[in-house]
Amino acid sequence: MVWKYCYLRKNFRSNKMFSGIIEGMGTLVSVVKDQENVHFTLSCDFTNELKIDQSLSHNGVCLTVVRKEGSTYTVTAIKETLLKTNLGVLKVGDKVNLERSMKMDGRLDGHIVQGHVDQTAICREVVEADGSWYYTFSYDFDPEMAKKGYMTVEKGSITVNGVSLTVVNSQKDSFQVAIIPYTFEHTNFHAIQKGSVINLEFDIIGKYLSRLAEFSR
Repeated sequence: MVWKYCYLRKNFRSNKMFSGIIEGMGTLVSVVKDQENVHFTLSCDFTNELKIDQSLSHNGVCLTVVRKEGSTYTVTAIKETLLKTNLGVLKVGDKVNLERSMKMDGRLDGHIVQGHVDQTAICREVVEADGSWYYTFSYDFDPEMAKKGYMTVEKGSITVNGVSLTVVNSQKDSFQVAIIPYTFEHTNFHAIQKGSVINLEFDIIGKYLSRLAEFSR
């Protein structure tokens, strides 16, 4: 299939960057399994602006637009992506955070996000605090990966479902984020509750610094 070929070609040469500032939410309208791949079809407010072969972040996962039809577009996720992210648990009707790749001549309002999800986390608690919300997430902690920068630090950057956020209460295997009303309403944070699975991408700068420190020992 031509659109499957476009996806694979793009996936191997793509190195797009994102900022973690969500443009809008897409609605999942179709999930089609194709051997070990899954084709997701979504609709969003800017479908008409998308192009075939274009990179688009879905809950923080960089995927390639492989087909457009009317008000919908299709992207494909391979087995490894499905295993490492929450895309595999999406259902028709779910809202997905969307962001097109960053323009290099624009402002970096969030932080540098690759669209390469490192692992998933579980929401352990949601607490409302006078109009804002505190979300607590926990994840499987690997000491060896932590040495390479796969961890959070207090007041550092973290990407949750594609959203650039600041870490508070950083612990070995958990952290919190504070969500303001605008983010709550304009991303799928309003659908996250205790037990929800979310995508994490740790800060790429932290990963590079950890790697450099390893070589300097």
